[in-house]
Amino acid sequence: MRLTILGGGGFRVPLVYEAAAIGATGLVVDEISLQDVDAARLRTITSVIEGLGAQLLASGRVAALPRLTATTDVREAVTGADFVFSAIRVGGAEARTVDERVALGLGLLGQETIGPGGLAYALRTLPVALDIARTIAEVAPNAWVINFTNPAGIVTEALRGVLGDRAVGICDTPIGLVRRVGRLLGADLVAGTPGTGVDYVGLNHLGWLRAATVEGVDRLPGLLADDAALEEIEEARLIGKDWVRADGALPNEYLFYYLHTDEAIRRITAAATTRGEFLAKQQGDFYLAAAEAADGPARAGGACCSSPLDLWRSTLHEREATYMAESRDEERREEDIAGGGYQEVAMRLMTAIATGTKERMILDVGNIAAGREDAPASERIVPELPADLVLEVLCEVDGDGVHPLPVAPVELGRIGMMSTLRSAERAILEAARTGSREAAWRGFSTHPLVSSPELGRKLLEGYEAGHPQIAALFGRG
Repeated sequence: MRLTILGGGGFRVPLVYEAAAIGATGLVVDEISLQDVDAARLRTITSVIEGLGAQLLASGRVAALPRLTATTDVREAVTGADFVFSAIRVGGAEARTVDERVALGLGLLGQETIGPGGLAYALRTLPVALDIARTIAEVAPNAWVINFTNPAGIVTEALRGVLGDRAVGICDTPIGLVRRVGRLLGADLVAGTPGTGVDYVGLNHLGWLRAATVEGVDRLPGLLADDAALEEIEEARLIGKDWVRADGALPNEYLFYYLHTDEAIRRITAAATTRGEFLAKQQGDFYLAAAEAADGPARAGGACCSSPLDLWRSTLHEREATYMAESRDEERREEDIAGGGYQEVAMRLMTAIATGTKERMILDVGNIAAGREDAPASERIVPELPADLVLEVLCEVDGDGVHPLPVAPVELGRIGMMSTLRSAERAILEAARTGSREAAWRGFSTHPLVSSPELGRKLLEGYEAGHPQIAALFGRG
């Protein structure tokens, strides 16, 4: 079994390697190939993984490790792959700071995946993602592509346009939400136990948990009525207990930016740095220190006392503890930091497909199977939305692939929010595919957190000035 990780020099890649090496799902991964355009970061993460592997062997947690290779060439990395994890970040953390600052400079939300910053991220990422998809289709047509690249919904939608149902998206935010609710109810809500499950529906970073059923009884109304229970659910604390009760659902935590936009902007602008600036410095410091540590005490003047692995672990905890800091008034709780785990879900997804064991998990998938877009609307997951639109819903996975499970009829207000957002994102996808500057302008202007052609034009001009990739897309570079 060969797993390729695109964006293999990324900070969270060792988490994926550890999950694959331990093989808790029973799947044996023989080889992991890392690919990244940044050779220096690739070397650093390789050194972290080598230290992690040595510890796993020494502890007896594993008897053998997957063979590890690294390359800067996409074609070389994906050739012969059984599974491809896509976790690319075009422009790095530095580009994210431009995404944030251009929007904030116009009085708009400056955030990685929500608002105009998310559209800018998509606009520079989608051309690269489409090229990668075409390469995979050519040299690894039977590979499954599991997408972590943000904005995950529209990127997965673009990948599916080339690769069909073999492209699936994963996000850790609904995973964490369902785990928190399940912990309170004393039940594994995605184990596939008859009479136990969830109704979760939406787009990536715009979704709602609308039912949590245990032994045939929906326990969510009881949770929503219980202040003490809601205090244990991070999403309810962030967005407001009264609101989640009024709405009758637990929202994905990213709904904070839609429901409390002014407060989010106020907190972001009041901070000394944006999240992107914080991560750019934090990761820059880490990669520099880890590279020096990998070279040994001689380069560090004999004072090197931390290994790349130790540096990575301490940086990881700080990164996770400060996640979405602008949305909360308190330090993040340890149980919430541990609430995600997309790498574990990705391994379960791989195992189910490779071995035929059944799993249930929330994934980003098409509204109907690829090739069936002309089927009656009633056969779609959400009949009111386009057939090829990517939704985030509970799915069953087995050796035959990914099978979305039915959801209850979706309320008009939620349909409206999803439609408006994805319409803007699809305009950005059109711009990425065709080089149409008008489509990009339309996308920025019609985003629900912008809703202004004048601001849309200024955003586009700002991102063209700040991102060479975007300027080049429209022939202005």
